[in-house]
Amino acid sequence: MTSSTAVDYIEDVSPGSGALPPRARYASSDAKSLSLNGSWRLRVSATADAEDDSFAEEGYDAGDWAEVTVPGHWVLQGHGSPIYTNHLYPFPVDPPRVPTENPTGDHLRVFDLPSEWPSDGGAVLRFDGVESCARVWLNGADIGEFKGSRLPHEFAVGHLLKPSGNVLAVRVHQWSAGSYLEDQDQWWLPGIFRDVTLLHRPPGSALDFFVHASYDHHGGTGTLRVDSDVDGRITVPALDIDVATGDSVTVAVRPWTAETPYLYDGLLTTEGERVPLRIGFRTVELSDGLIKVNGRPILFKGVNRHEWHPEKGRALDLETMREDVLLMKRHNINAVRTSHYPPHPAFLDLCDEYGLWVIDECDLETHGFTEQAWRDNPVDDDRWTPALLDRAARMVERDKNHPSIVIWSLGNEAGTGRGLTAMAEWIHGRDRSRLVHYEGDINCRDTDVYSRMYAGHAEVEHIGRDLDGGALKRRRLPFILCEYAHAMGNGPGGLADYQRLFESYERLQGGFVWEWIDHGIKDERHGFAYGGDFGEELHDGNFVCDGLVFPDRTPSPGLIEYKKVIEPVSVDSPEGYDGSVRITNKHDFADLSAFTFQWSYQVDGETVESGPLTVPPLAPGESADVKLPAPPVESDGAESRWTVRASLAADTAWGPAGHVVGWGQFPVTARPLPSVSATARPVLDGRRITLGPGSFDARTGELKAIGAVEVTGLRLDVWRATTDNDDGASWQTDVRFGLLWRKLGLHRMRHRLDGVELGEDALTVRTRVAPAAWEIGLATVYRWTSDGERLRLTVSVGPEGDWTVPLPRLGVRFGLDASASRATWFGGGPGEGYPDTKSASQLGRWESSVDDLQTPYVRPQENGARADVRWAELGGLRIDGDPEFWFTARRWTTEQLDAAGHRTDLTPGDTVWVNLDHGQHGIGSQSCGPGPLPQYFLNARPTEFSFVFSENVHSEAPVTS
Repeated sequence: MTSSTAVDYIEDVSPGSGALPPRARYASSDAKSLSLNGSWRLRVSATADAEDDSFAEEGYDAGDWAEVTVPGHWVLQGHGSPIYTNHLYPFPVDPPRVPTENPTGDHLRVFDLPSEWPSDGGAVLRFDGVESCARVWLNGADIGEFKGSRLPHEFAVGHLLKPSGNVLAVRVHQWSAGSYLEDQDQWWLPGIFRDVTLLHRPPGSALDFFVHASYDHHGGTGTLRVDSDVDGRITVPALDIDVATGDSVTVAVRPWTAETPYLYDGLLTTEGERVPLRIGFRTVELSDGLIKVNGRPILFKGVNRHEWHPEKGRALDLETMREDVLLMKRHNINAVRTSHYPPHPAFLDLCDEYGLWVIDECDLETHGFTEQAWRDNPVDDDRWTPALLDRAARMVERDKNHPSIVIWSLGNEAGTGRGLTAMAEWIHGRDRSRLVHYEGDINCRDTDVYSRMYAGHAEVEHIGRDLDGGALKRRRLPFILCEYAHAMGNGPGGLADYQRLFESYERLQGGFVWEWIDHGIKDERHGFAYGGDFGEELHDGNFVCDGLVFPDRTPSPGLIEYKKVIEPVSVDSPEGYDGSVRITNKHDFADLSAFTFQWSYQVDGETVESGPLTVPPLAPGESADVKLPAPPVESDGAESRWTVRASLAADTAWGPAGHVVGWGQFPVTARPLPSVSATARPVLDGRRITLGPGSFDARTGELKAIGAVEVTGLRLDVWRATTDNDDGASWQTDVRFGLLWRKLGLHRMRHRLDGVELGEDALTVRTRVAPAAWEIGLATVYRWTSDGERLRLTVSVGPEGDWTVPLPRLGVRFGLDASASRATWFGGGPGEGYPDTKSASQLGRWESSVDDLQTPYVRPQENGARADVRWAELGGLRIDGDPEFWFTARRWTTEQLDAAGHRTDLTPGDTVWVNLDHGQHGIGSQSCGPGPLPQYFLNARPTEFSFVFSENVHSEAPVTS
């Protein structure tokens, strides 16, 4: 049995031993390489010292071991279980000690060298990512151990290789001293999860090199210098460059930006190797208190991106990474913060190619130490500083040649301390061509950017107006929100309000929505699993599902909203509408020559004509008022509006011709409100009252049918299945509306009948709607009138008692037969929208199945409302609103939705439940950020609203706008 001293390296605070110094990574060269990805043998032990090292010896028989795929995580391949915590360490906090119960995976791979493998030179074995600590043997020789899960480590192994039968053994421990530095709000997933590669190193091969490619925006020239550990030459054929390494050359170039990501193909040639280069010329500087690239301030319209795949975890393949980048570009996103570690290097290649600003973040977070007021925090303990510097160096050296990276980040939520200062000093000394970021450096002693998380709108505006105070250096720096608009569940709300601030104050240079993807794990029981679904003793539930795309990368309504809010071409109506439209170019660098514009004209939501719109190629920041044609048809007695879209004129690397990047709508004639003359009289016939097409219970006044359409349980409704944001509380406020609503009993309202009155022209039903145990209530009157064919319901609501909280919703709910499977509506669509999340809600005629009206959030919650609906048709019924309303329909009750923990808990019933809401409370992002702004509160106040019901005897095919 292995002695305890043989595994002491696990708890050693050093970064490891045996690895080569970090260096620039490049995707390819003419030197041979051999991928060692694929099928490996695996044995998992419960403790670090359960097995001896004999498995690393040549001839060891591992025939009865399991097989796993590398890259991969063994807990996602049937060996153990994943664990999710947000910031709490899932083991006792006693740095650098870790539990004896330490799952350990022994990995074996036997490989032969290709027949063409050169016999000269050396070889390097590279691991791109192993969680969290690994010891490596090759052909029985112990070559070293390392920590730093999401960073590369290389070992010189040429002297150990043989033509065939090479035995590569890797012992991976789930927990190590390094785990204390990797508390990054994600699943804890041990394994060799990035590539393993054997690289031939010919004599005279390239070692480390640094591509310096700056741009002078005054003269339009670029200056190239490549510093290399090995002498060589740099050639760039398109620029007629051929210079020695270390020498500078200045030529006219096209600059690289996220909007115009122009790359030049170059070549580094040393005595023994030819390395292709992708060179982007750009200059990043802090100037006039702003982040500038190529002389211009930039505005980040960004996301935080964890690496995630619902089946493979953090073991992402190239096409998945490409899918992420293309989705971002197609949704107008221009920046990525690599939360909270350097990504797979191929992702950065894609950012260079397609154009995304990158904040590259170090593999560092010690968030769990907040539970003990940061006592014993490693970043303020000199013993850990070598490990911190090693992580900083491995990030910078690996990634320094990517033009997409404009800022280095020291890490995330690691408190403050001497180790962070040492990291910042080292990075500033190594790379003066970029800025340094760290959100926790509140006074910006070590950093070049004032960065915050989840600051509310009012505070952000305060900062934008330079009224925030703080250290002098901080007041002179640009401001970004490195995290904002927490995209958990339904939401985030308030995106448009943030963007208005970013565009109003120069100092505010944008932000990064938290986050890109829901980390749901594909699961037969639950659809997608989250924290607690694997029996973890400590977990943070579905807090790991807080992305703009669902685990399968389907865009959420939040991403559709964000695309609209950050569109690079805005289409607005000038003040005092005069038949023209105002086009504004919101790019930082590109003009509008790549876009075409088209107008369409809608009458009652149906497009009647469309055509091209000529727009000049506006420069960045410019606007122009462009005349629209005369309205093509008369629209008296109908609602009409213009829609103008900006689309790609031709195929690009990231989007096809016709892809819409921005749009706007403008009313021409207003909607006539529905009118019903109260000419029909209510008639009592035994147990029934009839009024026009309506049939009512004579005792209760409850609506039973409209013509042949049966209706169930129509009554006032104020409850919604609480969203993650309703239930959440950030450090902004501890007011949790979802909890207060439940405390008040708004989820169990009782309906008291106070009277049923038959008048000459109306049926009036008086009720009081109130929760048990409280004196608050809503005096509710339903007044029904009819012209013989249509039925009008007017609902009057009067609050009683002291209402100290807003309402979740206010409207009516009723049930229809399950055959009501499709809906058509004129209003906002095609997706859902709520008071502070409906910028992307486009007015038109839309059609959907009831099933497709649902938004499949990983944890079920209120969803699917269509905003600003004029009329809706469903199950033979037509509903017109006075005024417009929110329309929701689903095959389960709100109460069933509220009780569900996963999608698979929802089973369609025999009734389609319909909500017609006069109001909805805002969404906000209080699952971690601020709640809804006050203007989006649904406060209890005297309210009246109406609906007109009629049988829908025929249905026209809907035409979307």
